[in-house]
Amino acid sequence: MLKSAVFIRHRIPFLFALTSLLFYIVFAYDVIRTDYIKLVTLYVGLFVLFYKLVQFLKHDIKLLTDLAFLFRAVFILAIPNLSQDFYRFIWDGRMILEGYNPYVYTPESFVLNNILPIFQAQELYDGMGSLSAGHFTNYPPINQLCFVLAGWFAGKSILGSVIVMRLLIIAADLGTLYFGKKLLKKLNLPVHHIFWYILNPFIIIELTGNLHFEGVMIFFLVWSLYLLYNNKWQWAAVLFACSVSVKLIPLIFLPLFFKWFTSKPEPVISSEVEKSQNNMSVIASEAKQSLITKGLTKLIGFYSIVLLLTILSFLPFYSHQFVTNYTKTVGLWFQNFEFNASFYYLFREIGYSISGYNQIASIGKLMAFTVFCGVIAIAFFKKNHRLQHLIASMLLALTLYLFLSTTVHPWYLATLVFLSIFTNYKFPLVWSFMVIFSYLAYTNTNNTENLWVITFEYVVVIAVFLFDLKKTKAIEN
Repeated sequence: MLKSAVFIRHRIPFLFALTSLLFYIVFAYDVIRTDYIKLVTLYVGLFVLFYKLVQFLKHDIKLLTDLAFLFRAVFILAIPNLSQDFYRFIWDGRMILEGYNPYVYTPESFVLNNILPIFQAQELYDGMGSLSAGHFTNYPPINQLCFVLAGWFAGKSILGSVIVMRLLIIAADLGTLYFGKKLLKKLNLPVHHIFWYILNPFIIIELTGNLHFEGVMIFFLVWSLYLLYNNKWQWAAVLFACSVSVKLIPLIFLPLFFKWFTSKPEPVISSEVEKSQNNMSVIASEAKQSLITKGLTKLIGFYSIVLLLTILSFLPFYSHQFVTNYTKTVGLWFQNFEFNASFYYLFREIGYSISGYNQIASIGKLMAFTVFCGVIAIAFFKKNHRLQHLIASMLLALTLYLFLSTTVHPWYLATLVFLSIFTNYKFPLVWSFMVIFSYLAYTNTNNTENLWVITFEYVVVIAVFLFDLKKTKAIEN
């Protein structure tokens, strides 16, 4: 009788969950990125079901957790179908195990000279595509460690390597769930907000499905923020450095910690000593100055730990050629590559009309400088002395970076979606839905983007972003 009552109460979520499971199975094993109609139909269906599941089951954290990892388990034996990057991941890991420095050699430099330095070299080379094969790797050391583990445990099997990397990403998501829930509780926010990230089809498909390691970076980031909230800033710095050593993007957040360490609420003078208010004002001023001095010391310590550990992680690969190759490769993302951009495409058209050619190199540098100035402004003019304010500033800084980037691959949005669960901003969730339209570029052999589709994506996202800004400003006032 009790079981029947439970089933009746959960029958609609059960049907949603079962349908989602079937959709994920089809998505994992019967979709290719050129099959756009099936891709979008399944994705839209999964997103609607995800939204309803969180809505119906927000008070049943255990069931939502079970579903999140059940859906991830579907992908265990699947070869990624929306991204070729995993072939390069496997290549780099096996190269390191063979004693080669992956930052010094391109796959193309071997294969075009009929040299096959690792097992399944030709298959991996063909799979990663010419763009990846012709450039030096840009994946930081802890990310490379994940690739090495895949090669260590499954050095003779591409599927085996995929499984190892997928298990690492799923384990990271489990850690993100753990620390994310604890942090939400600390901030007196609804715990079920974590599932806007953990159960999101975008996160499941792009990270678990397509093997992008933003999930590992986010795990270290949330752990760092949790430790920072608990005043364990030294260990927070260590974990933040680990996050940077998976993906470089957290470096953009470093200026935002200035007010966290140096700005504290002013001391309150109690009513019992109001008669000596002038003296207490002097004492309060001195106390405030002392707090700022201590804060600056901690800030310098935090930065020092982060930068020192990040540099140390690269030392095993250090050489003059490594420095040249790595800086050049990172620079390519601002000066050569373009995909799913927003304001850059507008500036590109203006550049075409003026000069008659693509001025991506100049525009990319200008936009990178604008992002730097914008982040500094957010660091000094936003209230970042409380963790929620700090996270909101991180979200705004990353949003500025993505809006002004020349390349915005779908998985770049994962960090934005995660940060949003601690704020009032909803546009990252909307963007995680709209970004599926960027895959339309793969329906033709030249991978040419439809700018009308890109415009539609960003008009919706920017409209929701502006609405969020207005709503957040009203709440703060």
